Amino acid sequence: MFVNCNDSKPKDVDKVREFVEQWNDNHTQLKSAYLTSYYMDVVTYYGKERTKLQVQNDKNLLFEQFPDYEQRILKDQFVVTKEAGSYLVTFTKQVTYNGIEANYTSYLSIGYKNHKFKILREGVSEDHIDLDVPIFPYGRENNPAITKNRRLYGDFDGDGLSDYATVMSPDIKSTAITYSENGTQIVQCVEECNSVISFSNKKLKDITVEDAYESQLENLKDLNSDNADELGFWNIKPTTKSLYVFDPTNGTLLINPIVINTEIHKNLSFIDVFKKTGPNKITVTHSEEVQGKWILKSEVITLD
Repeated sequence: MFVNCNDSKPKDVDKVREFVEQWNDNHTQLKSAYLTSYYMDVVTYYGKERTKLQVQNDKNLLFEQFPDYEQRILKDQFVVTKEAGSYLVTFTKQVTYNGIEANYTSYLSIGYKNHKFKILREGVSEDHIDLDVPIFPYGRENNPAITKNRRLYGDFDGDGLSDYATVMSPDIKSTAITYSENGTQIVQCVEECNSVISFSNKKLKDITVEDAYESQLENLKDLNSDNADELGFWNIKPTTKSLYVFDPTNGTLLINPIVINTEIHKNLSFIDVFKKTGPNKITVTHSEEVQGKWILKSEVITLD
């Protein structure tokens, strides 16, 4: 390992090296559920700001598309540079997938939070000309064939093994858009406008969400200390987004849906709406109309 660290102790550099090696080793479909813990709440991910859950979702898409994906740090060589309050680690990432092998000059910017290393930035050198290959976010994020009905990985039954959840959405009638008297867009489904969440572990029962035709899943991790990850379901409508928090072990809602008025409160990230703030405690933020004005209101909820 090559080191260029001003005022850095060799012991600190060794810890950074160990952190990066563990991060690299967890880039498999089996271990992907552990990757979230390596990132800050908000990350610069291949040039774009993302939450750590969005990063996790992108990694899961990668492993789903290429189950044979492997990556390694070429010759186990790193260059570690101490920056203001963080470490910049550069290395050559060698990847194999679908019979292809390629090398990419890559980097991680690593900070320190609550006595733990966390990734601030992840990316590859800008001098690469083939960054639209499907192993990078650039090649996935605008491909509906990949993102439709994608899998969300996690340990949803608490057995210590990776499971995944998917959503079956209703078919929408391809007719002209209609509106209600108050201006709300009306969507007509072929049958009932319900979405069904199903799990790879068939011991977990399907969860039906009524009046839901567009959605997004979130892995909320273990919120109620039962060793199983809780599941977030975004019910997306033209003017609102509602987050449902489910306990997959029994299919129940842990709290009332968190509703955001997306016409008024735009561009809120996930961490603006939902945070785990202590053992069995979460802080949620929702839109509320007060005296004719829409405001954001936060509250702390203790889970049973």
